[in-house]
Amino acid sequence: MARRYNPREEEQEEGTSEIWLIPYADVLTLLLALFIVLFASSAIDTQKFNAMMNSFNTILSGGPSVMDMGTIVPIGENLGQIGLSGYRKGGASSNTSNSAGGQELTELQRQVQEETIRLEQLKGELDAYIEENQLTSQLSTELNNLQLVLRISDNALFASGSATVREDARNLALAIADMLTDFPEYEVVVSGHTDNVPINNARFRDNWDLSTARALNFMKILLTNDKLDPARFSSIGFGEYRPVADNSTAEGRAQNRRVEVSIIRNFVASEPEAISPQ
Repeated sequence: MARRYNPREEEQEEGTSEIWLIPYADVLTLLLALFIVLFASSAIDTQKFNAMMNSFNTILSGGPSVMDMGTIVPIGENLGQIGLSGYRKGGASSNTSNSAGGQELTELQRQVQEETIRLEQLKGELDAYIEENQLTSQLSTELNNLQLVLRISDNALFASGSATVREDARNLALAIADMLTDFPEYEVVVSGHTDNVPINNARFRDNWDLSTARALNFMKILLTNDKLDPARFSSIGFGEYRPVADNSTAEGRAQNRRVEVSIIRNFVASEPEAISPQ
């Protein structure tokens, strides 16, 4: 006997066949949340990552939505800071709105101010040495938001076209090394710079080679002081590509031929005024 057609059974079967869409939609939602978290974690620091995780935990547990939350987590706001940032321990945003973030900002400001006092002490020692030895035309110092820089004119250290530190200049390097021993917590980068006049001799093919050799040789003299940790020192040559003056004049080219000793900050403020000690 043929089975009687029952439209109610057909409706039940169609409804049953669509039940799988509910867990499928949940899985897609969780995957979307996972990929957003992974993307965010690749562009923000630990504090912001934790804030993002807490936001998703609240949302997925039935709490308020992102639009209802009073704090917005900024993503990648400090990615534009490029330089010797690998040596820095961190910065902070002035837009922190919660009490915990405000306390962290205050702590960072305190650390920056204490470090600024320390670096100004070293700058004072270097400036006093420069004045005492009448080297103001050849050496200068600058303390900024990233580092303390000692700039040394090439003619104070080398003969023209040479990377060998002159014997009478070794005392300068040794004096600098002696002052650095009181500041063992800092990374030190020695960089060589030239003007844009090409060089091609038996020793150096171009300004890259010359600037790199000069930085390395000067750093090696600094490290003859066994109280310094070589793991915290590095040297680099920039050739003619980081000028501080116009290469079209003889005076400008003389300023560009230099060696820089950079003492890198451990703590960096997000705003320049935060580096001033109170």
